[in-house]
Amino acid sequence: MKSLKSIIPQMAATFIACFWFTPGHAAGLLTPTDSQFAQLVISEHHVEVVIEDGYAITSVEQVFSNPNAEDLEAIYSFPVPEKAAVGEFTFWIDGQPVTGEVLEKEQAREIYEAEKQSGRDSALTEQDSYRTFDISVYPVRAGQNVRTRLTYIQPAHVDSSIGRYVYPLEDGGVDEQKLAFWTYQEAVQERFSFNLSFRSSWPIDEFRLPRHAQANIQKLSDREWSVSMANETAAYEEGMTSENASGAAHHLDEDIVVYWRQQQGLPGSVELVAYKQEAAGRGTFMMTVTPGDDLAPIIKGRDWVFVLDLSGSMKGKYQSLIEGVNKGLSQLNPNDRFRIILFNNHSQEITSGFENAVPENVRKYIQVLESHQPNSGTNLYAGLDQGMQALDADRSSALILVTDGVANLGHTEKSDFLTLLENKDVRLFSFVMGNSANRPLLESMAKVSNGFAMNVSNSDDIAGKLLEATSRLTHEALHDVEVNFSGVRVSDLTPQRIGSLYRGQQLIVFGHYWDHGEATVTLDGKVSGQNMDYSTRFEFPVTATLHPEIERLWGFATIEDLQNQLDYFGEDADIEQAIVDVAMENSLVTDYTSMIVLPEERYQELGINRLNKRRIAKEQLARQERALHGVRDNRVDHQQPMYSNQRAGHANGGGALGPWMLLLLIPLLLQHLKTSRRFH
Repeated sequence: MKSLKSIIPQMAATFIACFWFTPGHAAGLLTPTDSQFAQLVISEHHVEVVIEDGYAITSVEQVFSNPNAEDLEAIYSFPVPEKAAVGEFTFWIDGQPVTGEVLEKEQAREIYEAEKQSGRDSALTEQDSYRTFDISVYPVRAGQNVRTRLTYIQPAHVDSSIGRYVYPLEDGGVDEQKLAFWTYQEAVQERFSFNLSFRSSWPIDEFRLPRHAQANIQKLSDREWSVSMANETAAYEEGMTSENASGAAHHLDEDIVVYWRQQQGLPGSVELVAYKQEAAGRGTFMMTVTPGDDLAPIIKGRDWVFVLDLSGSMKGKYQSLIEGVNKGLSQLNPNDRFRIILFNNHSQEITSGFENAVPENVRKYIQVLESHQPNSGTNLYAGLDQGMQALDADRSSALILVTDGVANLGHTEKSDFLTLLENKDVRLFSFVMGNSANRPLLESMAKVSNGFAMNVSNSDDIAGKLLEATSRLTHEALHDVEVNFSGVRVSDLTPQRIGSLYRGQQLIVFGHYWDHGEATVTLDGKVSGQNMDYSTRFEFPVTATLHPEIERLWGFATIEDLQNQLDYFGEDADIEQAIVDVAMENSLVTDYTSMIVLPEERYQELGINRLNKRRIAKEQLARQERALHGVRDNRVDHQQPMYSNQRAGHANGGGALGPWMLLLLIPLLLQHLKTSRRFH
């Protein structure tokens, strides 16, 4: 069997020789709603990120210039980051920053339109489903600048001892209606900066930005790091534009992906971060479980069903895909069998049932692949439905789905997909490419089938993503996972359904608690039908005031659970109202709530309570206090560890890269090479 070191260079050389990449589209831009106006110019784009205590806070401040001779309305469109809760949108009115308040969606839109008709300054943040946050701003004054700030919070996941943060900029390129309407201004004309501060309970031995070699990475200690990038030069002060200043412009068409690697040999652990203002009140907590490495490798052969997207968005990639498939199939384990399903407007199987991975079969189906060309729409349901037919009950089976698009033909309702998967005993492993893919749908399908969904950016380190996926698919998993608490009153846990935990995968649980004291926490599940349980004891704090953002994170996770119920069971007024209630309490933008920005006096005149303004002030004060306190140890199972084994890592058994993984992740490698010809 060939080694990974020999396979990867061969594949990369083939792709570079065969593939001509088209430029990506940028996102996070302020664009006039009336196409007769010239594009607004991005004068400044500044990103501040703080990652600490298990979550990341991202603030994006931008300055746009209106080159037109008239005032106009514009829309700021920003990709929805994974698991991100938007808590602040600030719009500068008469030179002063004004923060937004969350209202029900229809009410917020009505107020915005009325303010616009009256010629008053206002801004409105709405969520376009899973795709983007769309922020309308009026007016953008003729020949003047407009300044905005967007802040969002998200959990900071670590997988197999590798942490990952993504600042999304690249549009996924699959929403044809939007692409036909919008035009894109990718270059920051004056100043760009990206600054990240990182503090960890655990020692970190390396930071990495695979697509941004110009980043300045500093190790302040083994638990505190910083990353910075900037393009500001003296050329601007001399009156030169960024196009005249060689190498100064920064293009907003590429995600910024940051990795950090924990030191080897760290133990499995339980961490707790809480917020509770008053001893007699309700508290909110985030518990992060990092399992020990005790899931055994799978030795027996498996059946693999590959369901591959052949829709129009795959144009330009297909010939190189065939070359990669050829190499990948040639390396399959002889105990494995495979089927290949292609889907666009409809689905078709190009194999004749399960085929043994022998050379003659590889040659045969490569020729069949060469006879197809990508085109048309995306009938995802048809591809999955056909892929789940004719499974062998006597063999372990898995379905591999690779797509960069959305379900836009045939069955498109989320409930249809969930019902389909619940009726079959097969694990779905989805590889979600780009910022426009329907992540909520693909992640829900994976959870229902006890599989997983892996999100991949074009800027990811693809070799690392291969290792991460392989570690999950080549080892046993803990299924039917449940977490139970006793000793302290705990409720409102989310996620309500955990499903499975794979090797190296963290579990993050949010909830409310009352009182305080020592609690017993038990995690139960099954491995190959056998019961497994892990337990520990630790204290819930009387009060805790350093992490008010935990309330928003709980709210966002709870809304995700409620939205999953709504998608599965259909329209339900009670569930919709529950989403609105949680969003209003925690000042979150959802499909049912929006954030309106008005002059301060208009809030009072309209009777809008400044709840979010007070929440933002509390959060900002807590961030200042955390910075003064420095690095914190959030581990709570010191006295009674939940796990006896060290946590999983690619250096302790997870680095064996099954050759079949090269097959299923070929499209991801293609996407990764997409921007290799650009210079920033």
